Parts: sequence; structure tokens; C-alpha cells
Amino acid sequence: MSLPRGETIHSSSLIVRRRQVGTVAPARLGRPRTPGVPVRSPYPHRFPSAPAGGVVAQLILLALLTATTGLGPAGWVAGVVYAVAVGITLRSALRRRGRRSLGPADHVTLTRATLTGCVTALVVDTVRAPAPIGLLVTITAVALILDAVDGQVARRTGTVSSLGARFDMEVDAFLILVLSVFVATSLGAWVLVIGAMRYAFVVASRPLPWLKAPLPPRMTRKTVAALQGIILMVVAADVLPRPVGAVATGLALAVLVWSFGRDIMWLYRHRDATRVEPRPRGVRLQPTDVLYRVDISA
Repeated sequence: MSLPRGETIHSSSLIVRRRQVGTVAPARLGRPRTPGVPVRSPYPHRFPSAPAGGVVAQLILLALLTATTGLGPAGWVAGVVYAVAVGITLRSALRRRGRRSLGPADHVTLTRATLTGCVTALVVDTVRAPAPIGLLVTITAVALILDAVDGQVARRTGTVSSLGARFDMEVDAFLILVLSVFVATSLGAWVLVIGAMRYAFVVASRPLPWLKAPLPPRMTRKTVAALQGIILMVVAADVLPRPVGAVATGLALAVLVWSFGRDIMWLYRHRDATRVEPRPRGVRLQPTDVLYRVDISA
């Protein structure tokens, strides 16, 4: 059958179009596209390999902890819930930014996140038995060392991104929260303020949107953030007399309060110049959008 060039034959859902070279070939089966209506891809999004790999790695490490330390059900539940939450959140963040994979520095941060999951499992498992201090401190030390690596990798490879900075910040914040919970069992509930301060700031930014404005970069802010993890790790290692550990933790808290207070005052004084407009419902953030918080004490 011969067709004039460009004409089509419609038969129920079958559409046949004449190619420019003069042959006729069947097109896709399905309803014709309605003008103005976006076509949804017939292939569902696959789970990005990096988040899925992080979940698998977390399960393997939990199994190793079970074999070496006898990790109990509470630790398993905490570790699995943490791994799944990180995987889902990271998957969602990648899709919102239109990315299919993580950068080199992001993989380092994902390794830190997996180690943080191990620390979380060991701390939660203390409801059953005392935590293996040596192993807990070793894992924490590796995570803190890697915290100084991912930023350098991002800068040297030219892969600095808002996603990587936010991912790094969230891992830092959660590790400090878990360590503060562990140290609080020996020094008192007041230590929890160290881990909760970052999340209290986020809650306060809801009714006070000027708290979401970007802050000028300061090295002291990064130093204070690193100091929290180091001091909590040393106190958790139980190598200091309890009074000395309490004083060191109190000083860390005082420095953290000072850092937050200084930044809050700066944001308050510049609240008119750094006004943050509310994001309309349904509008997604783009990779070029401003990242408001880049480290835990900011």
C-alpha cells in the first residue's frame, strides 16, 4: 500500500507512519498522545545504585557486628530503620535534583553514613547489654576522619554540590546526636542539648523563616562542629576521669551555644536584607537553589 508522504492511518490504537525513506513501519502501540498532556514514561524509575548499595552495605556491617559482638534485636531494628531512611531520603534527593548518581565525595559521605548506622545500632543495643567501647570508638573515629576527607575530594574533583553539602551536614548532625545520647547515660541528660541543638534550630526556622537565610562562611563554625564529635568520642571512650569528662563536655556545649548564638544574632540583624520567600506548593528545588545550612553548628 502506498501512502503520500507524512500521512497516517489510524486503526483503533495502531498508528502507522510512512518513513521519509519511503517504507512503512509500525509505531508504538497505545493511545495517541493528547496535546497538552505530558506523557508518563512506561518505564518506572529504578532505585539509584548508590542508595541501594548503602542499604546493602549497612546490612552486611550489621551482620558482622552480630557475629563479633552479639548485636541484639534492638540494635538490628535501629540499624535497619536508619539504613532504609537514609536510602529513601537520598534516593528522593537525587531525583529532585535530576541526578542519577552520587559524586566521588558523596560516596565518601555515604561510607560515613553507613558507619554512623553501626554506631547507632551499638548505642541502641545498650538497652540489652553494655556497648563494646573499643569498637564503638574505633568506628566513630573512622567516621570523623572521613569527615575531613569528603570536602577535600569534592573540591579537588570539582564536584561540590548542594546535595553533597546537605548530605554531609545531616550525617554529622546525626552522629553527634547518637554520641550525645550515649554520653548522656553517664554524665546526665544535659548532654542531649549538644545533639538536639541543630534539630531545635530547624524547628525554630519554621515560624521564623529568617533563620533559613544563608550565613557567611566561617572557619570557626566548622571547627566548633568538629570539636563536638571529637570531645564526645573521647568522653565515650571512658579514658578520662568523670569530672574531667563532664568539664570537657560542658565546654563543648558552651562553645556550641556561642556559635549558634552568634549566627542567630547575625541572621536577626540582617533579616530584612536576607528575607527568604516561601516556596510555592508543588515547586521543586533546583540544583542551583541556595543551601541554607552547610554544617551542624551553622
